[in-house]
Amino acid sequence: MFDLTGYLDEKRCKVDAALQRLWGRFDSHPGVLVEAMRYSVEAGGKRLRPILCIAAAEAVGGSDAAVMDTACALELMHTYSLIHDDLPAMDNDGFRRGKPTNHKVFGEATAILAGDALLTAAFEVLAGQYRDNIGNITDATCLQVIYFVARAAGAAGMVQGQMLDLACEGKDISWEDLKTLQRLKTGALIEASLRAGAVLGGGKAQQVAALRAYGVHIGLAFQVVDDVLDVQGDASIIGKPVGSDQRLKKATGPSVLGLEPAKAKARSLVDRAVRELGVFGDKGNVLAALAHHIVQRNR
Repeated sequence: MFDLTGYLDEKRCKVDAALQRLWGRFDSHPGVLVEAMRYSVEAGGKRLRPILCIAAAEAVGGSDAAVMDTACALELMHTYSLIHDDLPAMDNDGFRRGKPTNHKVFGEATAILAGDALLTAAFEVLAGQYRDNIGNITDATCLQVIYFVARAAGAAGMVQGQMLDLACEGKDISWEDLKTLQRLKTGALIEASLRAGAVLGGGKAQQVAALRAYGVHIGLAFQVVDDVLDVQGDASIIGKPVGSDQRLKKATGPSVLGLEPAKAKARSLVDRAVRELGVFGDKGNVLAALAHHIVQRNR
């Protein structure tokens, strides 16, 4: 029987160790900026996007070592987005991963700059893979991965999703509109994580396409479950207060569909994601287990 918990722990430890090694690149001017960057990156977290990148590479026959820098870059980018999302001008959250949010500790100006620095650091790490000849990556593959991630992070992806999230506060929207919002805000970087891992792992076009489709479904499922946990989760486990979506009048799965239908939608999305993995045979088992884990998690 596959031990998903052991797999997640192993990959999380490898990602955390690789992240620790990266700080030497950014410590030429040690001080409060790097301290603020490290504070949020090292606050904990599921490392979902790096692990999905690794699992995608392994599914196509690659190794975690070949994609580790990309995995770290994805975590830096994700953390930047959390720092900025928590700001008073955005979601105004006071806790993240069980600790005070970055701006509560370092002030708003430093938090903004720490987020900016993590975003640009992510691209430095991505581009550095070719320079350092990690996994014999070619320039074309490196550029393709950078494009995937940049597209997912910017106005065609995560940033646009955050803009829609703010614009939809207090409004009644349809499930189709919510899907668009959540695919951009949350799903885009998840899709890019899988595509990047598949390409760096040497995946064929059919495999990359299947993993992208899988990513669409699990990205939506992940956000719907997040929305559900904000309604009925345990704040001590989640690491932040529950009920913030309702307080901010956010458009969420439960607010649009209802609580129980939202749970059913998440399960349906996971089932669709797993069906996309048929092309991989047994090599898709890890990704299938990860998909089911998404709807069963409590944080």
